[in-house]
Amino acid sequence: MILLALDTCDSRGSLALLHDDEVLQVVAHEGTGDYSSWVLPTAEKALEAAGLKMRDVEVYAAASGPGSFTGVRIALTTVKAWSEVYGRGIASVSRLEAMAVLAVGRGQHVAPFADAHRDQVFGGLYRREGTSLQAVEAEMVAAPAEFLAWVNQRSGNERVSWISMDPEKLTSQEGWREHAKSGETVEVSTNVLAPAIARIGRMRALEGRLTDALALDAEYVRRPDAEVFWKGGAKRGS
Repeated sequence: MILLALDTCDSRGSLALLHDDEVLQVVAHEGTGDYSSWVLPTAEKALEAAGLKMRDVEVYAAASGPGSFTGVRIALTTVKAWSEVYGRGIASVSRLEAMAVLAVGRGQHVAPFADAHRDQVFGGLYRREGTSLQAVEAEMVAAPAEFLAWVNQRSGNERVSWISMDPEKLTSQEGWREHAKSGETVEVSTNVLAPAIARIGRMRALEGRLTDALALDAEYVRRPDAEVFWKGGAKRGS
């Protein structure tokens, strides 16, 4: 199975091309350049380097969030277009889930999180069940201290494996001291998540859990500013 995976949730995005579980090509997005001018040339070069064409790709995997509204939308719009042109299925993958599968800690729960700006984090909580992960609840956006308290409550204060690209968002919190005393740490996640997204996408394909361009939707977690401000303006003007 040839898979092409795309992550544009924030500036630390990436693209990966896999043949089954083998990484053929992986490209990290560097700097703050516009994704709209990066995705297509990067995909073309990755395919060319692997001796493939876009018609050879059997499954597309995309990070559906959480992340910036514009970033998430670019990845989803791109794979939707490819899906419609080539008639291929799409695996929708949470970026937090991709981090969670990379965690090597032994905790019964895995808590991935990432900087959401505005003094908030995007966070999730997964329970290990055999070799798979099951989401405990829907992913969230909250102040770091609130996320920490939420994980403590939902995990029943069992040992948690923490992983993040932005560990200081949690380790700087006063509430983290008790976790540090018990020996817990935050594993630093790679910024290049596209290979993990592709591997999750492969499992979804094998399980028959793909979607199509029409049904694919984003998981923004936080509402776009335009929606927030529009509703706020409408309320003030009523």
